[in-house]
Amino acid sequence: MTSTPAPRCTSPSADAAVIINPIAGGARVGRGAGRAELAVGIAARRGAAVEVFVTERAGHARDLARAAVSRGVGRVVVWGGDGTVNEVASALAFSAAPMGIVPAGSGNGLARALGLPADPVRALERALDGRARTIDTGEIEGRLFVNVAGVGFDAAVASRFAAPSNTRRGLGAYAWLTARTLLDYRPSTYTVVADGAGLRARALLVTLANGSEFGNRIRIAPAARIDDGRLDVIVVEEQSRLGTLGQLPFLLTGRIDRSRLWSSRLAGEVRIEGDGPLAFHADGEPAIGGKTLHARILPRALRVIC
Repeated sequence: MTSTPAPRCTSPSADAAVIINPIAGGARVGRGAGRAELAVGIAARRGAAVEVFVTERAGHARDLARAAVSRGVGRVVVWGGDGTVNEVASALAFSAAPMGIVPAGSGNGLARALGLPADPVRALERALDGRARTIDTGEIEGRLFVNVAGVGFDAAVASRFAAPSNTRRGLGAYAWLTARTLLDYRPSTYTVVADGAGLRARALLVTLANGSEFGNRIRIAPAARIDDGRLDVIVVEEQSRLGTLGQLPFLLTGRIDRSRLWSSRLAGEVRIEGDGPLAFHADGEPAIGGKTLHARILPRALRVIC
């Protein structure tokens, strides 16, 4: 990612570092400077000393957050989508610095779980002034996730969305890719072992949920809680594509737990086995693992502002 350099207010004892993804949610290149100016202005009105940065590449938000923690910044505010939130959360986990969120992505799953406002001004004010609470994070193959991870259909969508050939961003682009993927995706058979209890199923997806939804109120784990010390292990089986399509209204209306294809169990540790290398995602960021994936919950690993 490239951008106009952000205005910066630097201080060795800054109250907050604000890290901005300039193209989150399909924003035009160049919006980063405007977002940065807004953050500086709101902080000034509230008497807060801030440092403001605009990311320039994948992984940059993680590096900036780690550097902020090493400087002793009081809190780190991330303005971006689920992928940028994941980068910052990965850097802040098990540290004293809390994370604030200005949601600007295609899904904003964690922000919704925390009840954060969508309006950037209100979200910035909340991030600078709000109180912190402690939540869990998940870990899959050494990668942290704060909202959801998994294998199957959603991992395939994440891979297509992140592909260099996909230049479209935002909710519309994500919805279009989801519909296209549903037409040609073929489910696999997985063995899922959750705290020692096993299940073998031909599944459209296996989701490990810390939060309750993928984003945009698409709730995959309605009962999931981000601070209960357990993952909701969701399996959506597929018997036929027509049958799966017939169950979509349950997912789109937040009633997926009423679908006959949906099942859930709680676990602290999970193992997923397949017949070949497994594509998976962590908060929408795609990766490739081996034939077996290991995941676990990390209780009370992250402080967030809500």
